[in-house]
This record gives sequence, structure tokens and C-alpha cells, in this order.
Amino acid sequence: MWIRQPIVGILGHVDHGKTSLLDNIRGGVVASREAGGITQHIGATEVPIEEIRRICSDILGNRTFKIPGLLFIDTPGHESFSSLRLRGGSIADIAVLVIDIREGIMPQTRESLEVLKRFKTPFVVAANKVDLLEGFSGLKGSFIGSLNSVKQSKLEELDNKVFNLSSQLYREGFSADRYDRISDFTKNVAIVPVSAKTGFGVPDLLMVLSGLAQTFLESQLENQDETPEGTILEVREEKGMGEVADAILYKGILRKGDTVFLGTVNGTKALKVKGMFKPKPLDEIRDPRDRFQTVEDVKAASGIRILFQGEGGIIPGSPFKEASGDLVNLKQSIEEAIKGSYKLSQEGIVVKADTVGGLEALVYELGRLNIPIKKAEVGGVSKRDFTDAETSTRPEDRIIIAFNVPVISYESTARVIESKIIYSIKDELIRTREEILRGEQESKRKEITFPFKLLVMPGNIFRISKPAIFGVRVLGGTLRTKAGVMRQDGKSLGSIKSIRTGEKSLSEAKQGEEVAVSIDEITIGRQLKEGDILYSDINERDYRALKEENLNVDENIIMDEIRNIRKKDNPFWGT
Repeated sequence: MWIRQPIVGILGHVDHGKTSLLDNIRGGVVASREAGGITQHIGATEVPIEEIRRICSDILGNRTFKIPGLLFIDTPGHESFSSLRLRGGSIADIAVLVIDIREGIMPQTRESLEVLKRFKTPFVVAANKVDLLEGFSGLKGSFIGSLNSVKQSKLEELDNKVFNLSSQLYREGFSADRYDRISDFTKNVAIVPVSAKTGFGVPDLLMVLSGLAQTFLESQLENQDETPEGTILEVREEKGMGEVADAILYKGILRKGDTVFLGTVNGTKALKVKGMFKPKPLDEIRDPRDRFQTVEDVKAASGIRILFQGEGGIIPGSPFKEASGDLVNLKQSIEEAIKGSYKLSQEGIVVKADTVGGLEALVYELGRLNIPIKKAEVGGVSKRDFTDAETSTRPEDRIIIAFNVPVISYESTARVIESKIIYSIKDELIRTREEILRGEQESKRKEITFPFKLLVMPGNIFRISKPAIFGVRVLGGTLRTKAGVMRQDGKSLGSIKSIRTGEKSLSEAKQGEEVAVSIDEITIGRQLKEGDILYSDINERDYRALKEENLNVDENIIMDEIRNIRKKDNPFWGT
């Protein structure tokens, strides 16, 4: 038996400084390399207990720790990453909720709190960006050790911010206070003022995390010789090695030569561990500054890079378990995890992503927008995906979402939305669907005859027939070319061939305008005479469609007049 290092998830609202905070602990520059400044996949960083002791030496006193260190998981920051947070939250022993001390709780903060509640994960609040408060800009080191160097008035301003944050957390169902004022950590959430930019308060945060893990999580950190389990975070091509997988091992000991079940593009497969590599402490598994170290075995919890023997096509986000015991149930559990818990529709858009977690996040976000999805898969956009999108019945569903995946060159009527940032995809998708719907509505509007009422102006007959040309005043509504016209008794007269004013041709004429119109099918003096009132010749289908339109008062009055004319022949017309 051994005590494994606790897995620490970092959650919070976009741009509140999650990756920057972990970057300060690492001493690297990872945050600036993230697309859009937002962590797109879950990365892992180990912080050894020796490093924690060094950083916290001024405030630790006689405290000792049994845990070997902390394993941080930098979980993505935007609300659309809820599924990844669920994935992170499910394996995290404790979490850091990063909140901008000036802005307080934001929408994604609440979402993070819901994740923590659901998994009953204990957490600490890192009240970040303290350096932007007057009196704290130049401070480094521990918060508790710097109190005497800050003016009382500035401390009171900080306390007001902490109090406001505590009040917000209370409304979310949590009792919270500044960490150094808490006597019972089982009943209160610790708030640690920090600056990810300067490192101020980071020693306090590491001390609180280590202390809480040591005191309250020791039993769940005890690891027997259990079956190794983990999660594939990312799959990449490594020069000279081929396909390798970055992973989190959260249970047991994984050894070189072990066989594990995991998801591939060809289904759940049993693959042999050919080699394992670990980043040096304080390096990040996704992007280490130094070379990896080759290892024969790895104890949980740990971030590792694995080289598997045999076929490639490993699915990022897939869980993996050592192939032992009931292999049928084991394989089934892996397949269910990869398939996801989301439901697809008969009609909808196509979603492609580079990882299982990214796919789940997209599906989750689109579900919140009530956008149907008929296909959701890991992998690049193929010709088949274009075909699937093109066959959607509704034009607004002929869209392919491509999150961080390649798209083949293919001529198609389907639209493709590409991005490495999920919230950008969401915004672009909303805009695209609205644009398509507007276009569809405009097309339908052009096919509908809108209400109008005309007066045939006396003394303005310019041609008797073939076509009849005469002047009209638009008494209400909008007159358009090709619109059907009827008399006051309901007799159809044909359609408007042209509209002119002087030598200028028009496509429409609005209320109050006087224009000349031409109609092929009539002869002045027979079907039409000066002073007649004319209406738009609206059928029942258009009438019902127009009831859904935002018509003005005059147009609605004309609609009622048209209905009354039609009801003389059919009492149920328009109902």
C-alpha cells in the first residue's frame, strides 16, 4: 500500500487565470501558448512535496506531509467544456476554483460549482488578480507573511472583496471565509487571495491544498495493488516513435509490458504497453520544456506518455484499464464511456472533434442551445460527413462543426465551422444558423403575397389591354411585382407585371405612393374601371403564413377585409 498524490482540478470562469496560476507554480510560459488563452484539453503537472516545502518554507512551521506531492489537472475554462470538467471532476480528489477577486462569481464559475457539487469534490477558492488591487501590486511570496507590510486601509479593501465573494458563495450554498480565519475546514470553503502574475499567495494555496489533502483525503489516497486505470488525454505523432498517448494514471501501478483495453477508431482493443515516459517534475505532460524520462513502471497518480504496441488510432479521451478479470464487462464499460451519454437526433448537424472530451463538450453546449445533432464522432471531416450534412432536411442543419480537426477539400452545399476554441464555434454556429434562417424566411416571404389595397385613380388609364396600364394609389400595405390582384367582390384579375413611376421601374410601392402598373389578363372597362378598389389576391396558405408575420395595423385591417371578401364564398376561409 502507498499514499498516492492527490489529483487537483483547476476550474473557473474563462480568463480568470487558471492556466496562468499553474504556470506560475511551474515557472513556465504555458498560458501564452494556449489557443485564445484558454486551455483546450486537460493537461497534467506534478508538483513534488519537496518543491511544495521549499515554496512554503516561511509559513509551514512544523507541519509535515505524507503525500508525495500534488498532481494538477488544468481543466478547460469555458462553460462549453462542462463535459471535460465532469471528466476532470470525476477523477479529481480536490479542486481549486479560480475567481477574479474583482469580478466575483460569473456564469462559468456557477457551472464549475455545479460540477463540484455533483461529484462532492472539496475545493479551495483562489481569489486571483490581487495584484490589481491598490497596495498589493508589488507583493510576492506568502499572503499571510505579507499582512504586516500592507496598509490597514488596503487590507480593509481586500477584506471587503473577500466578504463580497463569501456572500456570493453563500448564495450558491457554500459557507466561505479567508483561509487564515477558518477553524473548521469541514464546514467552510477556504478563500486564498493570490496573484497568478506575481506568485503572491501561491505558497498559501499550496499549503492549504496539501494540508486539506493530508487531513481529509488520506484514506482515499491509499492505493492497494489495484488494477491500473487511467484516461487518455491526448494522442500525437512523435518523431521516431509513431503514435504516443498522453495519459493520467489514477489507480494502481502500470508496468511496461502490461496489456490494457482502450478505445480506438476500430473499436475497443487490447494493446500492449511498449514503453512509458514521464515528464520531469513541474513540467507539463503536453508540452514539456525538458525531455521525458523513460520508466519501467508508474504509480498512480501520475501523468505519463505511453507508447503502445500494435495498431494506432487511439481515441483521445478514452479510459483505459488493464486487461484482467471479466474481459467482456471490461470491454463493454470502455465502449460505453467512449460512446458518451448524449443522445443523437434523426435530423441535425454533424459534429467532429479531435478528442472524446472535446466531442462531449460540444454536444453538451449544443444541447444547451437546443441544436439537434445527428452525427457526433472523433476524427477529421470526411467526404461522408459532407454527404451526411447535405442530406439534412432543414437548411439550418446542413452544417459541419470541426473542432481542432482537419477538413478535406470538398465542394459541398454544407457549411463548415472550424475553430480550435469551442466558444468561438458556438458563437459562429449561432450566427450561421440565424443567417440561414433569415435567408429561408426571405425566400419564403418573396413567395408570399403580402396584403395591399389599391385605388384605381380616375383619369390615369394609359392603355386598355395587352397589357392594361393604369395608375393606382397604394392605400395600405406594400405592392410588389408578380403579386396577384383581385377586385372588391373577390374576382381575380391576374398578377402585377410591372410597377413604374415616370421612366423608372420599381419592384415595390408602399402606402401613399402613386404608381403606374400593368396587368396582362384584363381589359379596362370590362373587368376593371376607374375608381375601383383592388386587393392582394391572397390564398389561404399565404393568409395563415401572414398571421405569423409582424404586420402593421393597416396591414392587419386589410387582412380582415380580404378575409371578409373570401368568406362570402367560403364561410370557413382562413380558419
